[in-house]
Amino acid sequence: MVLEATMICIDNSEWMRNGDYSPTRFQAQADAVNLICGAKTQSNPENTVGVLTMAGKGVRVLVTPTSDLGKILACMHGLEVGGEMNLAAGIQVAQLALKHRQNKKQQQRIIVFAGSPVKYDKKTLEMIGRKLKKNSVALDIVDFGEDDDGKPEKLEALLGAVNNNDSSHIVHVPSGPNALSDVLISTPIFTGDGEGGSGFAAAAAAAAAGGVSGFDFGVDPNLDPELALALRVSMEEERARQEAAAKKAAEEASRQEKGGEQQSSSQDATMTEHANVAASDADKKSDLMDDENALLQQALAMSMDDPATSLAMRDTDMSEAAADDQDLALALQLSVQDTGKDSTSQPDMSKLLTDQSFMSSILASLPGVDPNDPSVKDLLASMQNESESQQKKNEDKPPHEEDK
Repeated sequence: MVLEATMICIDNSEWMRNGDYSPTRFQAQADAVNLICGAKTQSNPENTVGVLTMAGKGVRVLVTPTSDLGKILACMHGLEVGGEMNLAAGIQVAQLALKHRQNKKQQQRIIVFAGSPVKYDKKTLEMIGRKLKKNSVALDIVDFGEDDDGKPEKLEALLGAVNNNDSSHIVHVPSGPNALSDVLISTPIFTGDGEGGSGFAAAAAAAAAGGVSGFDFGVDPNLDPELALALRVSMEEERARQEAAAKKAAEEASRQEKGGEQQSSSQDATMTEHANVAASDADKKSDLMDDENALLQQALAMSMDDPATSLAMRDTDMSEAAADDQDLALALQLSVQDTGKDSTSQPDMSKLLTDQSFMSSILASLPGVDPNDPSVKDLLASMQNESESQQKKNEDKPPHEEDK
């Protein structure tokens, strides 16, 4: 694994507002910078990365070479876009920052993103390249965006002056639908100088960014078989968990359907029971109504029967009951004697009512009643006639047997 310190020069000029790279040139450049920083720090724990901007009010170092990836990524937020790119000043400041690195054993490398026109001529750039080569500084150039005024030729001349044993690289990225970071994944800027560590870092960074990869989960199993196995096992466990959840949901749905059927059958049985109970209640009510009707008819028949016949029936019933009880027989005998006395007293009362002189004396004793009043005389005459007719009826009827 290569131990190196890297300075990344960012182009934040006005040309970065263009949208020929998705979503903009500046955002595409920021994504590529993040991936490069991750690849460099993961390839070797002792690698350091720094970031500076080449436009705006001047060249500004955002972060000096450090191994803290979070600090590196945080410096990319809130950058302002404006001004023109100063390529020569940016390379010189990056060389100065690398000169003051803490670990002098680290190799020095500068990565330049050039997306705007280069205002310097070839001679100036070649002079800067020879100075970098003298100080053993490698240079990687990402040429994208503008290509007017011989920009590719100028950058090629700069690379030719600094290149030593093919340690420096240049990549021309044309505009198109592909993201800038996706194009740089397969270039030596990501993979390094054929070292396995840089290649693995590039593959891991591509997987984290969702880049194009021919391997499952974006990881080459030849480079890291343990990571590929862990990802595959995790995917299989997740698939098994999802299948178990789906099976459980299907079982719950079928159980709910069965429960609904049982509930409906129980409801039907309950309704049948209620109907049977209602029918039995109706039958009971009809029986009660029949009994009541029978009793009512019996009462009507008894009320319409001859009093003498009913009296005889009652006497017969009472005589049968008296045969079993002596006290009851004595009571019945006494009641019969009282009835006989009442019957003997009735003719006497009828005789008194027929006595006109007796009734006149009684009426004269009453206050406010005149016995000589024609209406009173008519009333007495009618009462006398009724009493006589009643006596004739009693004489015509045969005598009843009182005691048997």
